[in-house]
Amino acid sequence: MFAEQKNINLCLSGGGALGFAHIGVIQALEENGIIATRVSGSSMGAIVGVFYAAGFSPAEILDIIKKHKLYKITKIVTLYSKTGIKGLSNHNTLRELIREKIPHNSFEGLQKKLFVCASNLNTAKWEIIHSGDMLDKWVAASASIPVIFETISLNNQSYTDGGVLNNMPAQPFESDSGRTIGVDVVNYMHLPEPQVNGIRETILTSMRVVVRQNSEKGRDICSYLIEPEVIPAYREFDFEKYYEIYQMGYEAGKKYIEKEKGIRELMV
Repeated sequence: MFAEQKNINLCLSGGGALGFAHIGVIQALEENGIIATRVSGSSMGAIVGVFYAAGFSPAEILDIIKKHKLYKITKIVTLYSKTGIKGLSNHNTLRELIREKIPHNSFEGLQKKLFVCASNLNTAKWEIIHSGDMLDKWVAASASIPVIFETISLNNQSYTDGGVLNNMPAQPFESDSGRTIGVDVVNYMHLPEPQVNGIRETILTSMRVVVRQNSEKGRDICSYLIEPEVIPAYREFDFEKYYEIYQMGYEAGKKYIEKEKGIRELMV
């Protein structure tokens, strides 16, 4: 009689371009025999998470980014010229890519169980979505940075970036927290005193404060928390630095595994 295989849970935070570090962490985990069976994510964490849950390896996810030029802000953001819009850009590029790479476009068809977090503007609450056949729309909703991307309408409700209300959505794993690994790329509290001398820095710092506060519950749920120190070297919109950020995630993952002996118990 074979023993039932236990889940290994992976929670990926939002963080814009900083989320490319998730790919490196996943590679480090897999090289050490730590293979997640369930994945949860907000914003960029949901984007990386959906491809990982679909069965793409870290190397294949990097290849998708390179081939589809997802490191170019002009590829990701297409400014609207009309008025009366709900954001500066749509998420058509991302949605088309998901439908191309994951043709079934459903949560149920994924190789790993996926939980996507989105913020409901009608109820002012975050929601976790894990079923249905609108995978592309839910991932897009989770990654719809307010003002930058338009809100996504689903079930007569308006949704925006999951990181607005819950940037570290580990709640689906609360009853199984002993086997939950979190990756938080917005480790704001580890930074020196922030410099907010300009508009851009003020906006970024404000965003980081918000997501840090709403991440506390999710961070507490994780038994293992990997925090690639991508800030202050890089910022949330440094998409062209995707490979460097990925490498920082990889090194952070390796160092964490070497230091934290307990995580090795999750090795296959």
